[in-house]
Formats: sequence, C-alpha cells, structure tokens
Amino acid sequence: MVVQKFGGSSVENAAKIQEVARIALEHRVDGKIAIVLSAMKGCTDLLLTAARDAEAGRDSYKDALAVLEKRHLDAAHELTRGTNYEGLRHQIEGQLSDLRDILHGVELVKECSKRSLDLIAGFGERLNCQLMTGYLNGAGHEAHYVDASKNFIITNDHHGAADVDFDATYAAVEATLRPLNGVMVITGFVASTAEGRPTTLGRNGSDYTASLVGAAIRAEAVEIWKDVDGVLTADPRFVQDTLVLEEISMEEAMEMSYFGAKVIHPSTMLPLLERGINLKIKNTLNPSVRGTLIRQNPKPHPYPITGIASITGAALINIEGSGMIGIPGFASRVFGALARASVNVIMISQASSEHSICIVCREAEAEPALAALREELKAEHQAKKLKDCELVSGLEVIAVIGENMRGRPGITGKLFSSLGSKNVNVLAIAQGSSERNISFVIDSKDRELALNTVHSAFLGNGGRP
Repeated sequence: MVVQKFGGSSVENAAKIQEVARIALEHRVDGKIAIVLSAMKGCTDLLLTAARDAEAGRDSYKDALAVLEKRHLDAAHELTRGTNYEGLRHQIEGQLSDLRDILHGVELVKECSKRSLDLIAGFGERLNCQLMTGYLNGAGHEAHYVDASKNFIITNDHHGAADVDFDATYAAVEATLRPLNGVMVITGFVASTAEGRPTTLGRNGSDYTASLVGAAIRAEAVEIWKDVDGVLTADPRFVQDTLVLEEISMEEAMEMSYFGAKVIHPSTMLPLLERGINLKIKNTLNPSVRGTLIRQNPKPHPYPITGIASITGAALINIEGSGMIGIPGFASRVFGALARASVNVIMISQASSEHSICIVCREAEAEPALAALREELKAEHQAKKLKDCELVSGLEVIAVIGENMRGRPGITGKLFSSLGSKNVNVLAIAQGSSERNISFVIDSKDRELALNTVHSAFLGNGGRP
C-alpha cells in the first residue's frame, strides 16, 4: 500500500480537495490507500491566534471561529452539492462547537497551557479530514476517517513537539488500518499520550505522521505532495536557476531539511530509513512531473554537490583564551551550561591550538547562551585566563551538501575561492567526518550573494566549468 500526505496548500479549498481525492483514488493498491492531510492553508495559524486572543480576553477569537466555520461549511456545500451536506455540516459544526467551548474556557481562566494549545491546534486537521471523508463517501467511494489523536500516533507528554513511542505507535497503526478498505483519511500533526491526552508532533509534523504510518504498515512508498516540483538545489526565493533533484539519499535529505530546506520535515526520513521505504516528493499542482525520489541508494548524478541550504537569524559566541588549553572537560562545561539554558547549538568550531571555541545558535537564544557561559566561566575570566565571551549577531549559516563531496579533493578550495572572489567574509567553518556537509557562517547581508555564488560555482552548467 502507498501512503500519501498532502500539505495545506494542496487542500485549501473544495476544488483542491477534489483534486487530491482524484490523485488518491488513482493510486490505490488493491483498492486501498492511506492519505494524511494537513489543515487548510492558514487554518493552524488562525487557531493559534485565536488561542492567544482568548487567553488575553480579546473577543477577536470569535472572529477567527467565524472564518473557520465559513471556510469549512462553504467547502462542504461545494463538495457535496447538497446531496450529503446536512450530515457533513452536522459533523463540522460539532467540531466547531467543541472548539468554541475550549476557547471560551481559555477566555474565562485567562490561561492557555501547552496541553490546551495542542488540543486547539489540531482542529484544522480534524475538520479537513472530515471534509475529505464526507466528500469521498458522498461520491460513492469507501472512506474512513482516522483521528491520529485517538491512540493512533502515541507520544510522551512534551506538548508542542512530542516524542513518539515507536513500538506503541506501530502496533496501534497496524491494528487500526489492517481491517480497513478503501481510502483511509488520517489527520496529520496530531497525536496523543498513552493515556489519551492530545499532543502534536510540532509545526509541519504531518510529514512525520505519514512516515510513521508508512513505516508501521511497511508501505511500498510514502509520497509527500506539495506545491513544488520536488526538492530543489537551493531556495528559489534567493537563488536563480535552481534545479529539481531527481534522486537523493536519505542522509542528504536529512542534512538539507535540518539546514532550512522546508520541503521535508526533519524527522520524516528516520522511520523510513530504518525500514528501507522510499520517499517521494510530488507536486499536487503538476502531478505529471516525476518529482524527487529519496532513497537509500540513489542513482549517481554529475554534480559535485547535491544542494545548498541555510539557516537565517544565527548568532556566534566566541570563547577565547589560554585557560582552556590542555584542560580536560572544558568543552563539556561549555555545552553543559548551554544545555541547562535550553540552547540548541547549530554548529561548533574549535582551533587545533585549543585557544578558542566558537558556537553558533539561533539569534533568539543568543542572550541566554551568553549569560549561561559567562556564569559558568566566571572564575576563568576573573583569573584573566579567558577573555570575555564575544557575541556576534545577524549571521547566516550556509551548508553545502552532497554525497559526491566524499573523498573528492578540491571541493573546499573551490568553495572558499568562489566566495573570496566575491569578497564574502567567512567567520567560521565546520565539516563533519562524513564529508557530505561543509558549513560556514557569514554576515546575513551577504546571504543572496553567497548562495548564488556557490550555486553557480558547483551547479551552473551541470556543475562543470
């Protein structure tokens, strides 16, 4: 069986829901297919805004409810054309009534806990999946609505971005889907604890839901349907002449997703990698295009690199001085202090002289990181063994990624020579031992120049001079 996932822009209105249904029906295997749906485009943001407004005691949350009601009831009317409208309307209004009660409760207590926010945020997926199920059944096709927050995708209670219990989830998914036929319409993004408390997998977590379902049932393939033709060699908002990648490895895809390539949720590949299941990226707006196949052993391509990705809004903290030279456990103290401050380190670089360490984190976490390091290293600073930690903000981390970089001399030289020719200053560099990623830090003002320079150097003219 195939598992397909459709994003918010693919199901944002009745016409697009009908197109998604057509695609799903065409790809049934032995009459069965599982589809995972996001909320209609913009609905999750609307729900989160409504929750914040209710918490603040603002009546504007009721306006958000009215918008949600109109969008979904209009879509229901158009999808059923009156034949099954009343039944579908009753289901949608039931969901909206529950949502209205929850938001009213938030308004009364003036508090929206993370647990409540998870519950509220998942209504977009539930409403959309009920629309799709109602449309398919009304059109004479067997379809089943599966709410993933009803002991289907099972997680811990880390609300906002919960961790999956894989064994329990795989058993629950297989037991739920095995007896069903036709189209199984599954809510993306939402989950629950073993005790049934609603959680979520984090923003854009519907991709992850699809991969968990695919891994659980050992699907032939998992397909992620977006509004782009596949995985691109770079972000087309900043880079000219990007290419669609025909095939890439799971490891390359994970590297690219981590460094800001938003086509794929970062956690999506791991369950599929463990079970040897291919992942396809397809375009709902252009379904005839082949898209990108992500697999364990992709066919070779002629380019020296696979793609470029970047993280904007980064900051660098430099720790420098003789007080760290030859001192066992110094790095452990640095990263322990950052962990206690809940700071995620994007990149690290250390000189072989052990005279300096620089860490790169999100700009929003820079001040807590700086405070934590100053507190941890206060004694060394007072003893003049270390300089005061230096913070540089307004930076961009760029990653050059590709399996073809491994064991290939000259890649690093060509990379920094091309940047130097355009007067792009590099503040820090890191390369993993896998050799499939070279990361470097630049000033954010040089982002577009650097991305286009690197893309042209390696991927212009097929990556050849």
